Amino acid sequence: MKPKITLKDIARELDVSISTVSKALKNSKEISKDTKDRIKAFAKFYNYRPNNIALSLKNRRTKNIGVVIPDIVHHFFTTVFRGIEKYANSMGYNVIICISDESFDKEVINMEMLANGSIDGFILSLSAETQRKNDYTHLKELLDQGIPIVLFDRVTEQIACDKVVLNDKGISTEAVEHFITAGANKIALVTTENFFNVSESRKEGYLQALKDNGMTVNQDLILTLPHSLDNTNLITEFFQQNEIDAVLCVNEIFAVQCMSVIQQLGYNVPNDISIIGFTDGILSKYSSPKLTTVAQHGETMGEKAAKFLIDRMESLEMEEAPFKTEIINATLIKRGSTIN
Repeated sequence: MKPKITLKDIARELDVSISTVSKALKNSKEISKDTKDRIKAFAKFYNYRPNNIALSLKNRRTKNIGVVIPDIVHHFFTTVFRGIEKYANSMGYNVIICISDESFDKEVINMEMLANGSIDGFILSLSAETQRKNDYTHLKELLDQGIPIVLFDRVTEQIACDKVVLNDKGISTEAVEHFITAGANKIALVTTENFFNVSESRKEGYLQALKDNGMTVNQDLILTLPHSLDNTNLITEFFQQNEIDAVLCVNEIFAVQCMSVIQQLGYNVPNDISIIGFTDGILSKYSSPKLTTVAQHGETMGEKAAKFLIDRMESLEMEEAPFKTEIINATLIKRGSTIN
């Protein structure tokens, strides 16, 4: 039995572009007779068949994109959605948003509902439960049906699709370096459970900075907080029991919570304890003092994700193209919660 081939395979074997193959098989007048004959003969010999599911989807476009985000509490996700909508609208697409509320079941239900003829493709950030369960069957099934997916921020290597992520490890290293330059040497990390890929990458950056500066890792200075509970008591005990002069928090909410607890315990921010958080949101700008933070450029991330999805949906050639991962470079914005 001859192996199943794709447009990309034909293009590679005959040393032509995927676009040329596609046009030749459609008998386009743009392609010479000799080239068309050669491509058609090769395709026939290898029993090439177009992806009929994908073709039928392209022929009944809804011009709707489904977006599934974990929550709307974190400012970051609202900025990503703004970027998605901005680019999608400029390309004539509407956006339907659903909130998984960090639930695996809600994520699956939302995607199944929208995939029933309502949308042309998905942009998704994985829920906490999905990452904890490590179950991506629902995503694989949609891809098998020819429905394209773009993952952003919370992603997994188990799904072959386009992705947009932040340079989480690198920017965390830079943030800790900022503490060290200002004289801190008892640097804490406040993070989430290790099934969050972004939190693990930020932890790696924290550890890398300590290693690069010859500093010993003190596991007592790493606080892992449940993502779904009130963490005030845990944070209070952490700062009461440990000597700390700086703390990196993996999100804005943790950072503001830590700042509140630190000040209630009688410490001064930043003279006694400096703080850096992720997401340059409203909380960061209006906290007292204002929070030094990592700007994740969510709107840019959303625009890139939307472009990836629309490019792949609108082009048969892109359907065969290799998947890409776009890395957005974050920016450290220095404010009053650190010694600058």
